[in-house]
Amino acid sequence: MEFAAKEDVEAPLDQVFAEMSDFDMIERSVMRHGVEVQRKDPGCAPKEGSAWTAQFRFRGKTRDAAVTLTRYEPPQAMAFQTVSGGLEAQTRIDLVALSRSRTRISLVVDLQPKTLSARLLVQSMKLARSNLSKKFQLRAADYAKELEDRLKRRV
Repeated sequence: MEFAAKEDVEAPLDQVFAEMSDFDMIERSVMRHGVEVQRKDPGCAPKEGSAWTAQFRFRGKTRDAAVTLTRYEPPQAMAFQTVSGGLEAQTRIDLVALSRSRTRISLVVDLQPKTLSARLLVQSMKLARSNLSKKFQLRAADYAKELEDRLKRRV
C-alpha cells in the first residue's frame, strides 16, 4: 500500500534539504510526541546506514521500530527503511529545485506487510484508504508549511 504527497516550499533546495536532514532536531520533535528514539551512531554525520530505534504506543500496545537511512544524496534525496513487527515501510523523499527560491518535496511511503497480523492491519487501512490518503496529504502540507516558516524565521 502506497501513500504519496507533493508539496512546494518557498525556500532554496539546499536549505530545505539541510532542515529535513537535521536528524537531531527531528529526534527532539518526535520525542515531544511521546516516542522514545535512540540513534545507533550518535554524533556522526548522516550517511547511508545511519540507524535509529524507536518505541511508541499504537493501538494500546508498546511497539518497537528500527529505522535505517538507506539512501542519502544531498541535496536531492533520502530514503528510509522502517521495520516494526511484521510491517516494513519504505520512505522516499525527493527534492527538486523549481527555482532558486522554490523547492518541491515529493514524499512516498510504501507499506509492505510480512506477517498475517500486519496483512490484517494493511487490509483495514485499504478499506479506509481515501481518509488515510487525505490525512497523509494534510500532514505533508502541514510539515511543508512548518518547514517554510522555520526557514523564513532564520533569514
